[in-house]
Amino acid sequence: MNWSGALILNPAEEATRICARIPEFLQQLRRRGAVIGISGGVDSAVVAALCVRALGKDRVLGLLMPEADSSPDSTRLGRLLASSLGIPAELEDVTPILEAAGCYQRRDAAIRTVIPEYGTGFRCKIVLHDGAYRVFWVVVQSPEGVETRARLPLDAYLAIVAATNFKQRTRKMMEYHHADRLNYAVAGTPNRLEYDQGFFVKHGDGAADFKPIAHLFKSQVYQLGEYLGVPAEILERQPSTDTYSLEQSQEEFYFSLPYRRMDLALLARDRGICAEDAAAELGLTAEETRRAYAAIDAKRKAAKYLHLPPLTML
Repeated sequence: MNWSGALILNPAEEATRICARIPEFLQQLRRRGAVIGISGGVDSAVVAALCVRALGKDRVLGLLMPEADSSPDSTRLGRLLASSLGIPAELEDVTPILEAAGCYQRRDAAIRTVIPEYGTGFRCKIVLHDGAYRVFWVVVQSPEGVETRARLPLDAYLAIVAATNFKQRTRKMMEYHHADRLNYAVAGTPNRLEYDQGFFVKHGDGAADFKPIAHLFKSQVYQLGEYLGVPAEILERQPSTDTYSLEQSQEEFYFSLPYRRMDLALLARDRGICAEDAAAELGLTAEETRRAYAAIDAKRKAAKYLHLPPLTML
């Protein structure tokens, strides 16, 4: 049973199908173009390339929105993408907004509850230990390069995440500012793995007027990116949250497995393939596969809140 073959995409056919829908989306929304926050990652690159193909380069705006903790590569690769597509790219450094909102101050205060010496010049990230119990740790690096890590109690973890969520919400605010002034729609960039598993911030990077790749697994986005001519350096870049000052992969923070395995696990779970039958294809033991399935189910349950519209009495 070659169930994993379902992840192999016909990129020409899929690009044509998506590009036919994008003008329909804009007609429904009564908007004349698209704004995309381009981060130097593959998802935003593919969405931008699809919008250019569907609408023309004169009706697509890319936004570069670095902040104090961003990797310099994000802006550099964002500019590379905009140049390759021939679209305008506006730079909006959101650091002053985040400073005014207390993003960094609130995060640092939460970190100091477990690592008191954390201060100016230190860098940080959160990592996930996904064993029998899901446990989050904070990792910090001093200006001298000394690394320290500490397990996060729930209140400190929530405080750090709440503070860093300012970043995604501020960027989305900026996207909608430019969309409003141009009468454009905001194009969302989540893939199916992120959309299904809740790897986004509500009213932050989860907000958009249309999401053209939310049905595609991450590995399929890469296939589409290669077909669309996304610059090789972007395709070869390791997926990253680009949220913390220390380099952090998506599996360190959220998924616990590389995206290729997560795609396969999600596909197998959706198709009702038992852990014993899926394990070999995933390169895991049956017990590890059962844990991956349990994590998928738990994240789906948690993601229901993120997908819910506001509750009203209407």
